[in-house]
Amino acid sequence: MNSAKIFIDGQEGTTGLKIRERLVGRTDFELLEIDPAKRKDEAARRDCLSSADIAILCLPDEAARQAVEFVNRGATRLIDASTAHRVAAGWVYGLPELSSSHREAIRAARYVANPGCHATAFALGLYPLISSGILGKDYPIFSNSLTGYSGGGKRVIAKVESVGPASLWGMRPYALNLKHKHLPEMQHVLGLDFPPGFMPVLGPFYQGMIVSTLLETRLLSRRVAASDLHEILTAYYAGERFVRVMPLDAATFLDEGYLSPLECNDTNRAEVFVFGHESQVLIAVRLDNLGKGASGAAVQSLNLMLDRPEEMGLIS
Repeated sequence: MNSAKIFIDGQEGTTGLKIRERLVGRTDFELLEIDPAKRKDEAARRDCLSSADIAILCLPDEAARQAVEFVNRGATRLIDASTAHRVAAGWVYGLPELSSSHREAIRAARYVANPGCHATAFALGLYPLISSGILGKDYPIFSNSLTGYSGGGKRVIAKVESVGPASLWGMRPYALNLKHKHLPEMQHVLGLDFPPGFMPVLGPFYQGMIVSTLLETRLLSRRVAASDLHEILTAYYAGERFVRVMPLDAATFLDEGYLSPLECNDTNRAEVFVFGHESQVLIAVRLDNLGKGASGAAVQSLNLMLDRPEEMGLIS
């Protein structure tokens, strides 16, 4: 394998640390390290960014845009984990399971936008139904996301853990203005005519998530039952290493009827569940918001861009 130089810009954050964990110890590239004393030194950052073959940006949006300006006249390829470029022209959306063309676009891209965790689960559950024509682009979608509090970043993590046991934090709906920052990519990646309704809830656990969408079959392009949608999803993801469509009779995967958001933690796996009957169907996608929803996704795109096996450094 040809050696490559990889730089994580912002490795001190939650996502950056998780990416570094997945990359340390690999011998197929050189991981560039910035002197901790100089991590806020613009010249030192510029040097690492310009020296890297691929840089992974784990930064606030404005800092990510600045990093792009630093390298846009050079040859450094970028994976941006911020929200800054997820619907921007010239950026490839980093979710290879959506289609073979998505996967090949990532492989060849200079700029890859790492998807948001909510948007990843949302898209994995609904994209095949849009592609098949079952779900119309004008369908009034409403989705709910139950996610671990690590998704809020360092400030929220510190706030939750300052109150004592996470259970004291309780369940907390947020983004009540219905303008969550993942909505633009959720609409864009599915090609929806209108933004979906979306209600995220922070749970009293550190990581893990379930995004669920209720579909009324009378509003779909043709009347289908849960079993029909399950067949479509199963066929669509056949052969995918990291996306598993769970059995339609999912009782053995439930805990006395409850679906845990924690079972994909510390993996790059997404599990798709279908529940319901002839008139209503629930599509639920479970993943690790810090894994497939963030750091694992970045490593998966990195592997593709380096022409390495897609699963290197990742747990399915």
